[in-house]
Amino acid sequence: MFFASDNSGPVPPQVLEAMTRANAGHVAGYGADDLTLSVTRRLRDLFEAPEAAVYLVPTGTAANVLSLACLCPPYATVFCSPTAHIHEDECNAPEFFTGGAKLTLVGDSDRMTPETLRAAIEGEETRGVHGPKRGPVSITQLTERGNVYSIDELRALTSVAKEYGLPVHLDGARFANAAVRLGVTPAEMSWKAGVDICVFGGTKNGLMGVEAVLIFDTAARSSSEAVALQHKAAEFEYRRKRGALLFSKHRYLAAQMDAYLTDTLWHDLASRANARCDQLVQGLKGAGLRIVNDTHANMVFFEMSRGAHRAVMAQGADYHLWDSEDGPDESLAVARLVCDWSLSPEQVAQFLDLVRAAA
Repeated sequence: MFFASDNSGPVPPQVLEAMTRANAGHVAGYGADDLTLSVTRRLRDLFEAPEAAVYLVPTGTAANVLSLACLCPPYATVFCSPTAHIHEDECNAPEFFTGGAKLTLVGDSDRMTPETLRAAIEGEETRGVHGPKRGPVSITQLTERGNVYSIDELRALTSVAKEYGLPVHLDGARFANAAVRLGVTPAEMSWKAGVDICVFGGTKNGLMGVEAVLIFDTAARSSSEAVALQHKAAEFEYRRKRGALLFSKHRYLAAQMDAYLTDTLWHDLASRANARCDQLVQGLKGAGLRIVNDTHANMVFFEMSRGAHRAVMAQGADYHLWDSEDGPDESLAVARLVCDWSLSPEQVAQFLDLVRAAA
């Protein structure tokens, strides 16, 4: 009954088998191997973006900060939600890799709105050289509070960004879970919605450790935008190397992504995780408990008394309280449950039995 994080789950056998197959003979390093080139083509096909620049990196933080560094000079600012991973969980890596750019927090929720984004953008470039220039907008899909932006919500945000000539970065650590929940294609949730650089996450959805970054250059862009993004792609390569994030034995990153793309494994793994979250939500609501996040994919926040949480955890359930653990048994506390691909319906049912008994 492990609901602490989808980072902690096992690796699917298909991925391990793919790495074993890749572990034969000698091949070119640093991404010049045939497997990496094949994965690049397959990701372009998946995203319906034949001209996209595609790069593999080992962590989500690497994917985010290298992307933002290509979009944001050190004297500019990144617009993001107060709960964005780049703000709360990356140890100032965005600031470090951009050379000192600041983060401007938008609104007071995990989901930005066009109104709060516009207000934040309007609040910058008002002080001349004494304040930062406007920089990229970073959207997290799904959010760190378990909510999913609809395609219309994404388009509304990217439209505001484009009004001010600002590029858009999509932190897609849980990209697959969000796409499955919305029933959309990767293209529809990225460049077709106005995203310039997209992270196609793998680690939280079962891979050992690899994320894909796609820098889009579509025919729909103006020639000047296309040239600018080509420069960003070249810059990404230098920043990846300078940041010590270019694997020499790159085939082992590519092998994971190759398995992820084969027989739509990425979609299947996310579907399993989302289904277990649906089962959780139905069971928690059936127990009379309040679900905190409005929408969900593979993550749910719910409220229960601290005494009930303690009783459930004492029986072996592993998850995080979002509120302080301190407090009387009768006081309420919000907790987070995250489902990974490997959770079984039986494990979720066992957890729900404990919750009903405790609550």
